[in-house]
Amino acid sequence: MRYNLTLFLLVFSSLIYSQNKTVVEGVIVDEYNYGVPYAAIGILSKNLGTSSNDEGAFYFLVSDKELNDVLEISSIGFKTFKISIKDYISLNEKKIVLEENVTELSDVLVKSNEDYVRLALKNLKENTLNKPHQLKVLYRRWSVEDNICRYYIEHFINVNDRGPYSNISDFNITQTRNSADYRFVNNEQKLHALRYMEWNNPLRKSISVRSYKWRKLGVSNYDGEDVIILNGTGLDDRGNERSLKLFIGFDTYSIYKLEFSKVPLTGKSMDGIYVYKKNLDGKLYLSYHNREYKAFVKVTERIKNLLLQSGQRSRKYIPMDYRHEVFVIGVEEDKKMFDYTGMTGQKDMTLFKIPYDLNFWKNISLPPETKFYKENISELESLYGVPIETQFEYSN
Repeated sequence: MRYNLTLFLLVFSSLIYSQNKTVVEGVIVDEYNYGVPYAAIGILSKNLGTSSNDEGAFYFLVSDKELNDVLEISSIGFKTFKISIKDYISLNEKKIVLEENVTELSDVLVKSNEDYVRLALKNLKENTLNKPHQLKVLYRRWSVEDNICRYYIEHFINVNDRGPYSNISDFNITQTRNSADYRFVNNEQKLHALRYMEWNNPLRKSISVRSYKWRKLGVSNYDGEDVIILNGTGLDDRGNERSLKLFIGFDTYSIYKLEFSKVPLTGKSMDGIYVYKKNLDGKLYLSYHNREYKAFVKVTERIKNLLLQSGQRSRKYIPMDYRHEVFVIGVEEDKKMFDYTGMTGQKDMTLFKIPYDLNFWKNISLPPETKFYKENISELESLYGVPIETQFEYSN
């Protein structure tokens, strides 16, 4: 069966029935067979779904009641594709090729680059989901010491938010699991990493448009709207370099995606991305995020002795990084349905002690492994040759 569509997908799909849930999974590619990363995939009317990984793969669960709903896929640079869940399942040759959506946006723009950024920030509250809502967040963090990943922890969190125009009000951790701990520095963050995700988002701060030099990188399209891609570079108040790339809707001034990098202090750096998707009313909320923070820690006497005992030379500083990846796998807008169970607090992720629930991790709609995930887990497993699933089993 063929679909005569402007937007096509190549989807290799399989279905698994477990506990009245249907697993819908596949991979999204363009006409050249390249994966489409960070595409928003799901049932718009139910705020249910996920994001594709950097290879275009996706995975999520639907109930029997949702088999009659519409599956929607949207990504910057392509037309939005819609198909009923049942039709998607019944495709014989589950292979549809994606065509690029060529933008009609002229290179001659009426407004200046700075004006587009100002209008995007001015309309931020209007364009995003700004009423109280609860994000269902899968938060992953890797601890990297001496350029090797030595520890991994994963939290499932209910996050009460009002969008990037405001602040996260609170959060509750309901599930956690971690790898074996091969760290020797054992650094801890003062707060939960979720708070740093919030505070490092440029949209949650007062962006000084004039402190950046803006230039147009190109144009694209998202969900039928032309998108202008602007990159700003400049220095902060301390003279540190920073850059900010914004993907701004030409008509609505919605910010669909942002990428940032900054060098806050000598020997430190950070870069990351935030990707947003629409709800049924067209309001944007966070869909995917990753970032990496690089720094150095001073070698204490304890660390020095550990280095010498392992046959390594002593050094004055040790490289220490944090790598983060976040998937929002659902959003609840009805306050009566908010889940307030679990633990909260202002402390490092490792200090939340919640019993390991193997059944939960077996049945949750975990997203397909990204290249980012695979590389970090591979580093962790290579230390002593222990598979991550075995580490989960014996470390929790």
